[in-house]
Amino acid sequence: MRAVVQRVREARVKVDGNVVGEIQRGLVILLGVRKGDDEEKAKWLAKKCAGLRIFEDEKGLMNLALSDVGGSALVVSQFTLYGDCEKGRRPSFTDAAAPDEAEHLYRVFIETLRQDGIRVDTGIFQARMLVEIANDGPVTLIVER
Repeated sequence: MRAVVQRVREARVKVDGNVVGEIQRGLVILLGVRKGDDEEKAKWLAKKCAGLRIFEDEKGLMNLALSDVGGSALVVSQFTLYGDCEKGRRPSFTDAAAPDEAEHLYRVFIETLRQDGIRVDTGIFQARMLVEIANDGPVTLIVER
């Protein structure tokens, strides 16, 4: 399981021109699920993302986590995070989980964040989405399990 985590000032996701998820200060989490991932990995990754100390404290140091700053998370499923670009020019997505498996673990990830008190908005699984991100810093991390 892989997450691209971006600290944002604001972000939104649109489907067919309509906003379906929107946050202010917080994290955009682009989430990829690989074949063989399980609920334990989804829960671990959710807790890891929520606990990342990447928000600045009063001294300007990255010492605060999402809950410390009252931030939200916008979670967007992104199977292309498992695109293999090693051969040729067209990525191979054979490592990405099947849609049913991926959606289940995507939902486990979201529910784990919510159980930890994080406000979560989402995109729509398997929809073609426009994601608008105001990356703050910029701060972007890749977290994997």
